[in-house]
Amino acid sequence: MRWRRSRRENVPSNEINMKLINFQRSSFLPVASVPISLLIWFSVISCTPTVPSDLIAAIEDIDYRLITIGAPRLAPDAYTAFAAQWAALKVRMQTDDDLIRWPWEANHIEDELRQLLAHGDTTLARVQAEQAALRRTAETAIAKLDERLSALSSQVSSWGSHLVLGKELTHTDLLLKQARLFFQQRDYARSLDITARAVETLDVQTATLTRDLQRYADARQIARWQTMARQTVEWSRIHHAPAIIVNKVDRELLLYENGKMTSSYPVRLGYNGLKAKLVQGDGATPEGRYHITAMKGERDTPFYRALLLDYPNAEDQRRFLAARRAGTIPQTASIGGHIEIHGMDSTEASQTLGCIMLNNQHIQTVFSRVTIGTPVTIVGALTKHNPVTVALTGLQQRRDAS
Repeated sequence: MRWRRSRRENVPSNEINMKLINFQRSSFLPVASVPISLLIWFSVISCTPTVPSDLIAAIEDIDYRLITIGAPRLAPDAYTAFAAQWAALKVRMQTDDDLIRWPWEANHIEDELRQLLAHGDTTLARVQAEQAALRRTAETAIAKLDERLSALSSQVSSWGSHLVLGKELTHTDLLLKQARLFFQQRDYARSLDITARAVETLDVQTATLTRDLQRYADARQIARWQTMARQTVEWSRIHHAPAIIVNKVDRELLLYENGKMTSSYPVRLGYNGLKAKLVQGDGATPEGRYHITAMKGERDTPFYRALLLDYPNAEDQRRFLAARRAGTIPQTASIGGHIEIHGMDSTEASQTLGCIMLNNQHIQTVFSRVTIGTPVTIVGALTKHNPVTVALTGLQQRRDAS
Protein backbone atom coordinates (compact mmCIF):
# COMPACT_ATOMS: atom_id res chain seq x y z
CA MET A 1 0.00 0.00 0.00
CA ARG A 2 1.32 3.43 -0.96
CA TRP A 3 1.87 6.01 1.78
CA ARG A 4 0.42 9.45 1.32
CA ARG A 5 2.33 12.21 3.03
CA SER A 6 0.35 15.19 1.82
CA ARG A 7 -1.22 15.61 5.21
CA ARG A 8 1.90 14.84 7.25
CA GLU A 9 4.91 16.21 5.37
CA ASN A 10 5.01 19.37 7.47
CA VAL A 11 4.58 17.62 10.80
CA PRO A 12 7.84 17.77 12.89
CA SER A 13 9.26 14.40 13.84
CA ASN A 14 9.40 15.35 17.50
CA GLU A 15 5.60 15.89 17.40
CA ILE A 16 5.12 12.39 16.01
CA ASN A 17 7.37 11.01 18.72
CA MET A 18 5.36 12.84 21.39
CA LYS A 19 2.13 11.35 20.02
CA LEU A 20 3.65 7.90 20.13
CA ILE A 21 4.76 8.45 23.71
CA ASN A 22 1.29 9.73 24.67
CA PHE A 23 -0.24 6.69 22.99
CA GLN A 24 2.15 4.51 25.02
CA ARG A 25 1.13 6.19 28.21
CA SER A 26 -2.52 5.76 27.43
CA SER A 27 -1.78 2.04 27.03
CA PHE A 28 -0.08 1.95 30.49
CA LEU A 29 3.28 0.90 29.00
CA PRO A 30 6.41 2.47 30.51
CA VAL A 31 8.28 4.29 27.80
CA ALA A 32 11.66 3.12 28.97
CA SER A 33 10.59 -0.51 28.95
CA VAL A 34 9.88 -0.58 25.14
CA PRO A 35 12.73 -0.52 22.63
CA ILE A 36 12.56 2.25 20.05
CA SER A 37 12.45 -0.31 17.20
CA LEU A 38 9.38 -1.89 18.76
CA LEU A 39 7.77 1.54 19.05
CA ILE A 40 8.33 2.16 15.34
CA TRP A 41 6.97 -1.27 14.42
CA PHE A 42 3.96 -0.81 16.69
CA SER A 43 3.16 2.57 15.19
CA VAL A 44 3.23 1.16 11.65
CA ILE A 45 0.93 -1.80 12.26
CA SER A 46 -1.46 0.38 14.26
CA CYS A 47 -2.27 2.54 11.23
CA THR A 48 -5.80 1.96 9.87
CA PRO A 49 -7.36 2.26 6.38
CA THR A 50 -9.76 5.15 5.64
CA VAL A 51 -13.05 3.14 5.71
CA PRO A 52 -13.76 -0.46 6.80
CA SER A 53 -14.80 -2.57 3.82
CA ASP A 54 -17.72 -4.13 5.69
CA LEU A 55 -19.22 -0.66 6.22
CA ILE A 56 -19.13 0.05 2.49
CA ALA A 57 -20.68 -3.34 1.78
CA ALA A 58 -23.47 -2.63 4.29
CA ILE A 59 -24.33 0.71 2.62
CA GLU A 60 -24.31 -0.86 -0.84
CA ASP A 61 -26.67 -3.55 0.43
CA ILE A 62 -29.02 -0.92 1.88
CA ASP A 63 -28.94 0.99 -1.42
CA TYR A 64 -29.80 -2.17 -3.37
CA ARG A 65 -32.66 -3.02 -1.02
CA LEU A 66 -34.05 0.50 -1.21
CA ILE A 67 -34.09 0.36 -5.00
CA THR A 68 -35.60 -3.13 -5.01
CA ILE A 69 -38.44 -2.14 -2.72
CA GLY A 70 -39.19 0.95 -4.81
CA ALA A 71 -37.92 3.69 -2.51
CA PRO A 72 -37.05 6.04 -5.43
CA ARG A 73 -40.78 6.10 -6.25
CA LEU A 74 -42.34 5.63 -2.83
CA ALA A 75 -40.00 7.89 -0.82
CA PRO A 76 -38.32 10.07 -3.46
CA ASP A 77 -37.11 12.82 -1.11
CA ALA A 78 -35.58 10.47 1.43
CA TYR A 79 -33.96 8.27 -1.20
CA THR A 80 -32.65 11.23 -3.23
CA ALA A 81 -30.95 12.61 -0.10
CA PHE A 82 -29.48 9.18 0.66
CA ALA A 83 -28.23 8.65 -2.91
CA ALA A 84 -26.74 12.15 -3.15
CA GLN A 85 -24.81 11.77 0.10
CA TRP A 86 -23.67 8.29 -0.89
CA ALA A 87 -22.39 9.59 -4.24
CA ALA A 88 -20.52 12.47 -2.56
CA LEU A 89 -18.90 10.16 -0.03
CA LYS A 90 -17.83 7.81 -2.82
CA VAL A 91 -15.96 10.68 -4.46
CA ARG A 92 -14.22 11.53 -1.20
CA MET A 93 -13.31 7.89 -0.63
CA GLN A 94 -11.80 7.68 -4.11
CA THR A 95 -9.71 10.72 -3.29
CA ASP A 96 -8.50 9.21 -0.01
CA ASP A 97 -8.51 5.56 -1.04
CA ASP A 98 -4.76 5.14 -0.29
CA LEU A 99 -4.71 7.15 2.90
CA ILE A 100 -3.34 5.39 6.01
CA ARG A 101 -4.54 6.95 9.22
CA TRP A 102 -2.92 6.92 12.60
CA PRO A 103 -5.01 5.49 15.40
CA TRP A 104 -5.36 8.89 17.07
CA GLU A 105 -6.62 10.64 13.93
CA ALA A 106 -10.38 11.28 13.57
CA ASN A 107 -12.00 9.52 10.59
CA HIS A 108 -14.75 11.90 9.47
CA ILE A 109 -15.63 9.92 6.34
CA GLU A 110 -16.29 6.80 8.39
CA ASP A 111 -18.45 8.77 10.79
CA GLU A 112 -20.49 10.19 7.93
CA LEU A 113 -20.82 6.78 6.34
CA ARG A 114 -22.13 5.31 9.56
CA GLN A 115 -24.66 8.15 9.78
CA LEU A 116 -25.63 7.44 6.15
CA LEU A 117 -26.07 3.75 6.97
CA ALA A 118 -28.36 4.65 9.87
CA HIS A 119 -30.33 6.97 7.59
CA GLY A 120 -30.65 4.20 5.00
CA ASP A 121 -31.83 1.71 7.62
CA THR A 122 -34.48 4.17 8.83
CA THR A 123 -35.67 4.89 5.27
CA LEU A 124 -35.79 1.18 4.44
CA ALA A 125 -37.83 0.39 7.54
CA ARG A 126 -40.28 3.21 6.77
CA VAL A 127 -40.71 2.20 3.13
CA GLN A 128 -41.16 -1.45 4.11
CA ALA A 129 -43.88 -0.47 6.57
CA GLU A 130 -45.57 1.71 3.96
CA GLN A 131 -45.32 -1.07 1.39
CA ALA A 132 -46.84 -3.55 3.81
CA ALA A 133 -49.75 -1.17 4.49
CA LEU A 134 -50.15 -0.50 0.74
CA ARG A 135 -50.14 -4.22 0.06
CA ARG A 136 -52.92 -4.82 2.57
CA THR A 137 -54.95 -1.95 1.11
CA ALA A 138 -54.50 -3.22 -2.47
CA GLU A 139 -55.33 -6.78 -1.46
CA THR A 140 -58.54 -5.67 0.24
CA ALA A 141 -59.53 -3.45 -2.69
CA ILE A 142 -59.00 -6.25 -5.22
CA ALA A 143 -61.00 -8.69 -3.09
CA LYS A 144 -63.94 -6.28 -2.84
CA LEU A 145 -63.82 -5.54 -6.56
CA ASP A 146 -63.72 -9.25 -7.35
CA GLU A 147 -66.72 -9.88 -5.11
CA ARG A 148 -68.75 -7.05 -6.68
CA LEU A 149 -67.88 -8.01 -10.24
CA SER A 150 -68.66 -11.68 -9.61
CA ALA A 151 -71.99 -10.77 -8.05
CA LEU A 152 -72.93 -8.48 -10.94
CA SER A 153 -71.82 -10.95 -13.62
CA SER A 154 -73.59 -13.82 -11.90
CA GLN A 155 -76.76 -11.80 -11.52
CA VAL A 156 -76.85 -10.62 -15.12
CA SER A 157 -76.14 -14.17 -16.26
CA SER A 158 -78.97 -15.54 -14.12
CA TRP A 159 -81.31 -13.07 -15.77
CA GLY A 160 -80.19 -14.50 -19.12
CA SER A 161 -79.55 -10.97 -20.27
CA HIS A 162 -76.66 -8.70 -21.21
CA LEU A 163 -78.63 -5.56 -20.39
CA VAL A 164 -76.23 -3.50 -22.52
CA LEU A 165 -73.46 -4.46 -20.10
CA GLY A 166 -71.74 -7.19 -22.08
CA LYS A 167 -68.71 -5.18 -23.26
CA GLU A 168 -68.53 -3.12 -20.10
CA LEU A 169 -68.42 -6.21 -17.89
CA THR A 170 -65.63 -7.61 -20.03
CA HIS A 171 -63.71 -4.34 -19.73
CA THR A 172 -64.06 -4.36 -15.95
CA ASP A 173 -62.87 -7.96 -15.83
CA LEU A 174 -59.76 -7.01 -17.83
CA LEU A 175 -59.03 -4.17 -15.41
CA LEU A 176 -59.33 -6.59 -12.50
CA LYS A 177 -56.83 -8.93 -14.16
CA GLN A 178 -54.40 -6.04 -14.67
CA ALA A 179 -54.73 -5.03 -11.03
CA ARG A 180 -53.93 -8.57 -9.96
CA LEU A 181 -50.90 -8.68 -12.27
CA PHE A 182 -49.39 -5.50 -10.81
CA PHE A 183 -50.14 -6.80 -7.31
CA GLN A 184 -48.16 -9.95 -8.08
CA GLN A 185 -45.32 -7.73 -9.34
CA ARG A 186 -45.45 -5.85 -5.98
CA ASP A 187 -46.42 -2.63 -7.71
CA TYR A 188 -49.17 -2.02 -5.17
CA ALA A 189 -49.68 1.65 -5.97
CA ARG A 190 -50.36 0.92 -9.62
CA SER A 191 -52.55 -2.02 -8.68
CA LEU A 192 -54.63 0.29 -6.50
CA ASP A 193 -54.90 2.86 -9.28
CA ILE A 194 -56.26 0.30 -11.76
CA THR A 195 -58.58 -1.13 -9.13
CA ALA A 196 -60.00 2.35 -8.55
CA ARG A 197 -60.65 2.70 -12.30
CA ALA A 198 -62.42 -0.66 -12.34
CA VAL A 199 -64.55 0.35 -9.35
CA GLU A 200 -65.60 3.55 -11.14
CA THR A 201 -66.61 1.48 -14.17
CA LEU A 202 -68.50 -0.95 -11.97
CA ASP A 203 -70.31 1.94 -10.27
CA VAL A 204 -71.48 3.18 -13.67
CA GLN A 205 -72.68 -0.29 -14.60
CA THR A 206 -74.59 -0.65 -11.33
CA ALA A 207 -76.17 2.76 -11.89
CA THR A 208 -77.13 1.75 -15.43
CA LEU A 209 -78.81 -1.41 -14.17
CA THR A 210 -80.66 0.53 -11.50
CA ARG A 211 -81.85 3.10 -14.03
CA ASP A 212 -82.96 0.56 -16.60
CA LEU A 213 -84.65 -1.79 -14.14
CA GLN A 214 -85.93 0.56 -11.46
CA ARG A 215 -89.49 0.11 -12.73
CA TYR A 216 -89.39 -3.40 -11.23
CA ALA A 217 -89.35 -1.69 -7.85
CA ASP A 218 -91.95 0.93 -8.80
CA ALA A 219 -95.15 0.21 -6.84
CA ARG A 220 -97.35 1.96 -9.41
CA GLN A 221 -95.83 -0.01 -12.29
CA ILE A 222 -96.22 -3.26 -10.37
CA ALA A 223 -99.86 -2.37 -9.73
CA ARG A 224 -100.45 -1.76 -13.45
CA TRP A 225 -98.91 -5.12 -14.33
CA GLN A 226 -101.04 -6.83 -11.69
CA THR A 227 -104.15 -5.21 -13.12
CA MET A 228 -103.26 -6.33 -16.64
CA ALA A 229 -102.75 -9.92 -15.46
CA ARG A 230 -105.93 -9.93 -13.40
CA GLN A 231 -108.00 -8.66 -16.34
CA THR A 232 -106.52 -11.34 -18.59
CA VAL A 233 -107.44 -14.09 -16.13
CA GLU A 234 -110.93 -12.64 -15.81
CA TRP A 235 -111.30 -12.60 -19.59
CA SER A 236 -110.38 -16.30 -19.66
CA ARG A 237 -112.98 -17.05 -16.98
CA ILE A 238 -115.76 -15.12 -18.66
CA HIS A 239 -115.12 -16.46 -22.14
CA HIS A 240 -114.23 -20.02 -21.07
CA ALA A 241 -111.17 -19.71 -23.27
CA PRO A 242 -107.43 -20.03 -22.95
CA ALA A 243 -105.22 -17.05 -22.15
CA ILE A 244 -101.49 -16.59 -21.66
CA ILE A 245 -99.56 -14.46 -19.16
CA VAL A 246 -95.79 -14.10 -19.52
CA ASN A 247 -93.95 -12.92 -16.39
CA LYS A 248 -90.58 -11.65 -17.63
CA VAL A 249 -88.78 -11.36 -14.31
CA ASP A 250 -89.71 -14.94 -13.33
CA ARG A 251 -89.03 -16.22 -16.87
CA GLU A 252 -92.34 -17.99 -16.87
CA LEU A 253 -95.27 -18.52 -19.26
CA LEU A 254 -98.57 -19.21 -17.48
CA LEU A 255 -101.36 -20.90 -19.43
CA TYR A 256 -104.93 -20.24 -18.17
CA GLU A 257 -108.09 -22.06 -19.17
CA ASN A 258 -111.52 -20.97 -17.94
CA GLY A 259 -109.84 -18.52 -15.56
CA LYS A 260 -107.63 -21.13 -13.91
CA MET A 261 -103.92 -21.69 -14.41
CA THR A 262 -103.40 -25.11 -15.90
CA SER A 263 -99.71 -25.04 -16.85
CA SER A 264 -96.52 -23.03 -16.39
CA TYR A 265 -93.40 -23.24 -18.54
CA PRO A 266 -89.93 -21.71 -18.29
CA VAL A 267 -89.08 -19.31 -21.10
CA ARG A 268 -86.10 -17.46 -22.52
CA LEU A 269 -86.29 -13.81 -23.51
CA GLY A 270 -84.30 -11.49 -25.73
CA TYR A 271 -80.71 -10.66 -24.80
CA ASN A 272 -82.05 -7.48 -23.19
CA GLY A 273 -85.32 -9.16 -22.37
CA LEU A 274 -85.95 -7.49 -19.02
CA LYS A 275 -86.07 -4.08 -20.64
CA ALA A 276 -89.22 -2.75 -22.28
CA LYS A 277 -89.00 -3.00 -26.05
CA LEU A 278 -88.81 0.35 -27.83
CA VAL A 279 -86.99 -0.02 -31.16
CA GLN A 280 -86.00 -2.74 -33.55
CA GLY A 281 -82.73 -4.44 -32.61
CA ASP A 282 -82.70 -3.48 -28.92
CA GLY A 283 -82.99 -7.14 -27.88
CA ALA A 284 -85.83 -6.31 -25.50
CA THR A 285 -89.05 -8.26 -25.07
CA PRO A 286 -92.19 -6.07 -25.28
CA GLU A 287 -94.70 -5.59 -22.47
CA GLY A 288 -98.42 -5.11 -22.95
CA ARG A 289 -101.65 -6.78 -24.08
CA TYR A 290 -101.39 -8.72 -27.33
CA HIS A 291 -103.21 -11.42 -29.26
CA ILE A 292 -102.12 -14.39 -31.32
CA THR A 293 -102.51 -13.44 -34.99
CA ALA A 294 -101.00 -16.50 -36.64
CA MET A 295 -100.09 -20.07 -35.71
CA LYS A 296 -97.09 -21.36 -37.66
CA GLY A 297 -96.17 -24.98 -38.14
CA GLU A 298 -92.76 -26.34 -39.03
CA ARG A 299 -93.16 -25.41 -42.69
CA ASP A 300 -94.05 -21.80 -41.91
CA THR A 301 -91.26 -20.91 -39.48
CA PRO A 302 -87.58 -21.73 -38.90
CA PHE A 303 -88.62 -22.78 -35.40
CA TYR A 304 -90.40 -25.94 -34.32
CA ARG A 305 -93.66 -24.02 -33.79
CA ALA A 306 -94.43 -20.29 -33.54
CA LEU A 307 -97.29 -18.07 -32.34
CA LEU A 308 -97.15 -14.61 -33.93
CA LEU A 309 -98.27 -11.66 -31.77
CA ASP A 310 -99.73 -8.34 -32.89
CA TYR A 311 -96.72 -6.29 -31.84
CA PRO A 312 -96.54 -3.32 -32.25
CA ASN A 313 -100.04 -2.43 -31.09
CA ALA A 314 -101.44 1.07 -30.66
CA GLU A 315 -99.83 1.54 -27.23
CA ASP A 316 -96.43 0.47 -28.56
CA GLN A 317 -96.76 2.93 -31.44
CA ARG A 318 -97.63 5.75 -29.04
CA ARG A 319 -94.56 5.11 -26.85
CA PHE A 320 -92.30 4.84 -29.89
CA LEU A 321 -93.45 8.16 -31.40
CA ALA A 322 -93.20 9.92 -28.04
CA ALA A 323 -89.61 8.72 -27.60
CA ARG A 324 -88.67 9.82 -31.10
CA ARG A 325 -90.17 13.29 -30.49
CA ALA A 326 -88.28 13.53 -27.21
CA GLY A 327 -85.01 12.62 -28.98
CA THR A 328 -84.34 9.57 -26.81
CA ILE A 329 -84.18 7.39 -29.93
CA PRO A 330 -82.79 8.25 -33.38
CA GLN A 331 -85.19 9.71 -35.96
CA THR A 332 -84.20 6.87 -38.29
CA ALA A 333 -85.05 4.15 -35.76
CA SER A 334 -87.71 1.57 -36.56
CA ILE A 335 -90.19 0.14 -34.09
CA GLY A 336 -89.70 -3.34 -35.46
CA GLY A 337 -92.12 -6.23 -35.29
CA HIS A 338 -92.52 -9.97 -35.75
CA ILE A 339 -92.56 -10.85 -32.06
CA GLU A 340 -93.45 -14.49 -31.48
CA ILE A 341 -93.78 -17.19 -28.87
CA HIS A 342 -91.78 -19.94 -30.50
CA GLY A 343 -89.79 -23.11 -29.99
CA MET A 344 -86.18 -23.73 -30.84
CA ASP A 345 -84.72 -23.71 -34.29
CA SER A 346 -82.65 -26.50 -35.80
CA THR A 347 -79.50 -25.30 -33.99
CA GLU A 348 -81.30 -25.25 -30.64
CA ALA A 349 -80.27 -21.67 -30.06
CA SER A 350 -80.35 -20.68 -26.40
CA GLN A 351 -81.06 -16.98 -27.01
CA THR A 352 -83.72 -15.11 -28.94
CA LEU A 353 -83.66 -11.51 -30.19
CA GLY A 354 -86.73 -10.27 -28.34
CA CYS A 355 -89.25 -13.05 -28.70
CA ILE A 356 -90.35 -15.59 -26.10
CA MET A 357 -88.76 -19.00 -26.50
CA LEU A 358 -89.91 -22.34 -25.07
CA ASN A 359 -88.42 -25.74 -25.59
CA ASN A 360 -90.05 -27.75 -28.34
CA GLN A 361 -92.06 -30.03 -26.07
CA HIS A 362 -93.62 -27.08 -24.25
CA ILE A 363 -94.40 -25.05 -27.36
CA GLN A 364 -96.11 -28.15 -28.77
CA THR A 365 -98.41 -28.30 -25.71
CA VAL A 366 -99.21 -24.57 -25.78
CA PHE A 367 -99.70 -24.69 -29.55
CA SER A 368 -102.34 -27.40 -29.15
CA ARG A 369 -104.38 -25.47 -26.56
CA VAL A 370 -104.58 -21.94 -28.00
CA THR A 371 -106.19 -20.44 -31.08
CA ILE A 372 -105.86 -17.34 -33.20
CA GLY A 373 -107.16 -14.47 -31.06
CA THR A 374 -105.98 -15.94 -27.74
CA PRO A 375 -104.91 -13.01 -25.50
CA VAL A 376 -101.24 -12.87 -24.47
CA THR A 377 -100.35 -10.44 -21.71
CA ILE A 378 -96.65 -9.78 -21.10
CA VAL A 379 -95.70 -8.12 -17.81
CA GLY A 380 -92.41 -7.27 -16.13
CA ALA A 381 -93.28 -8.61 -12.68
CA LEU A 382 -96.28 -9.38 -10.51
CA THR A 383 -94.78 -8.57 -7.09
CA LYS A 384 -92.55 -5.79 -5.84
CA HIS A 385 -90.39 -8.30 -4.00
CA ASN A 386 -89.07 -9.89 -7.18
CA PRO A 387 -85.64 -11.20 -8.23
CA VAL A 388 -84.64 -7.94 -9.94
CA THR A 389 -85.32 -5.66 -6.98
CA VAL A 390 -83.68 -8.11 -4.56
CA ALA A 391 -80.61 -8.32 -6.78
CA LEU A 392 -80.37 -4.55 -7.30
CA THR A 393 -80.61 -3.98 -3.56
CA GLY A 394 -77.74 -6.42 -3.00
CA LEU A 395 -75.61 -4.82 -5.70
CA GLN A 396 -76.20 -1.37 -4.24
CA GLN A 397 -75.30 -2.57 -0.75
CA ARG A 398 -72.01 -3.99 -2.06
CA ARG A 399 -71.30 -0.69 -3.78
CA ASP A 400 -71.95 1.29 -0.59
CA ALA A 401 -69.75 -1.08 1.44
CA SER A 402 -66.79 -0.85 -0.94
